[in-house]
Amino acid sequence: MKALKNYLMILMAGAALAADAKLNVVATTTDFGALAQAVGGDLVNVTVLAKATEDPHFVDAKPSYIVKLNRADVLIEGGAELEGGWLPPLLDGSRNPKLAAGQPGHIAISEGLAMLEVPAELDRSKGDLHAKGNPHFMTDPESARHAAKRIADGFMAVDPGHKDAFGKNLQTWLTLLDAKLLAWQKQLAPYAGRRIAAFHNSWPYFARRFGVKMDLFLEPKPGIPPSPAQLASVLEAMKRERIKVIIIEPYQSKHMASSVAQQTGATVLDFAQYPGGVKGTEGDYLALLDKLVTTLAAALAAK
Repeated sequence: MKALKNYLMILMAGAALAADAKLNVVATTTDFGALAQAVGGDLVNVTVLAKATEDPHFVDAKPSYIVKLNRADVLIEGGAELEGGWLPPLLDGSRNPKLAAGQPGHIAISEGLAMLEVPAELDRSKGDLHAKGNPHFMTDPESARHAAKRIADGFMAVDPGHKDAFGKNLQTWLTLLDAKLLAWQKQLAPYAGRRIAAFHNSWPYFARRFGVKMDLFLEPKPGIPPSPAQLASVLEAMKRERIKVIIIEPYQSKHMASSVAQQTGATVLDFAQYPGGVKGTEGDYLALLDKLVTTLAAALAAK
């Protein structure tokens, strides 16, 4: 009887440990990692694979990532081919059925989003096109709203015992987002219609949300390095239309952007899609958007 009692106590202790265990969450990029932490709070351990300063299409897929995925309860990815060049082999190597497509532990944020720039046909002569549309949707705060809800739903499905906590954290974050979005729109409202140059076509969702134009690129086609002819065309357009701002991301050539800026009197702004990509935004999606909107509004006001 005493042995049976001890055995039952061991079982109960194991069950209590399982109930109290945190979800191991792996996110592909720091924006999803930030939202996972906001929704999960102290109920999750979050690991992010890509650095905030890396091109999300070309992440260095380290063998250690396979181990992280093998031990994960939840994977959060953008989908829509954002991580298509490096994530699938890591998932295959992880041999983790929890993260298989269609399982509650596999959260693809792009599902359910209305994507921009879905090509009518895949013509690789037009550059690095994505069959499901432009995958850089998280530059729109409304996409972040969708992402936070998707993450909360996934956490609730995997860990229903903490459903109320995840729901409460979600609503707290969405309330903050609502207030911030109103402020951001007010900051950029005076510059509606202004045209801004960029290195790569990462910003159509941001442009649509805030009413600016980001359709002039140093790249001649997505993923194709700028040629002298393309840069000459950009210079001509910037001078003709008096475009005075160029945005550049951490993994793009700032030297090239600075050269164009010197010849046009433009300002080069350090922009990033991912929290931590610009100083002071580590682990915080709202802080990142604050930084981007404030920096852009100041540059447009100065010009």
